[in-house]
Order: sequence, then structure tokens, then C-alpha cells
Amino acid sequence: MEIVSCLHVAVIASNLERSIEFYTQVLGLKQIDRQLKYPGVWYQIGDFQLHLIENVEARFNDTIDLNVSTRNPHIALSVRDLDAAKQQLIAANCIVKMSNSGRAALFTQDPDGNAIELTWLGTDS
Repeated sequence: MEIVSCLHVAVIASNLERSIEFYTQVLGLKQIDRQLKYPGVWYQIGDFQLHLIENVEARFNDTIDLNVSTRNPHIALSVRDLDAAKQQLIAANCIVKMSNSGRAALFTQDPDGNAIELTWLGTDS
């Protein structure tokens, strides 16, 4: 087997409208068309897609500890300006925890507590 790329990640949302507000308004992701009948939203990020799938009966683990966030399940996204991303998250009353590794990265959470890593990869990100 030879895996050649990652196509998408699906994230469960207990309240789709609340999650759309976070991923669209706070993170600034662009929605794309989807042709499926169950509730959800898709976002295009370069060659990659993030799928939000609504499940109002989902039970989420509230034990995500952003102090050890690299050891938690998380979505990692690159940003052009980490400081601007941090300020935007703070303005939206989101939890922000800088990476303990010393890398130019921070961790936050979506409304369901899914951990999200934002990393600055340098001038070519």
C-alpha cells in the first residue's frame, strides 16, 4: 500500500450552526458545495477538505487538556500570521494556548471541544 495524500478529515459537530460560525467566522474557512443529504458542511483548505458532520446525539470527551495538546487528537492547520490568528481567537473569546514545544504554534478548541493546532510554517506557508 502507498498512501499518496490526505483528502479530508471529518469532525462531528453537535450543533452545526454553532460550528459553522466558528469555522467560517472565527477561522475564516471557505465553505464548498456538497451533494450529500445528511446535515453537514465542507470546507476547502488548499488540496485538503474539512468535513463537519452534524450528530446532535454525539457525546464529546471533555478531558482535552490543551497543556498537553500535541498528545491529544487534533486538527493541524498552517497560518500565515500566527499573532494575527491568536488575536482573532482571543477577540472571539476562544481558548488559546501557545505550544509548549517552543514552536510557533498555538492550540484552541472548536465549540465541541475538538482541539485545533495553528502553526506558522514561515514565509512560504
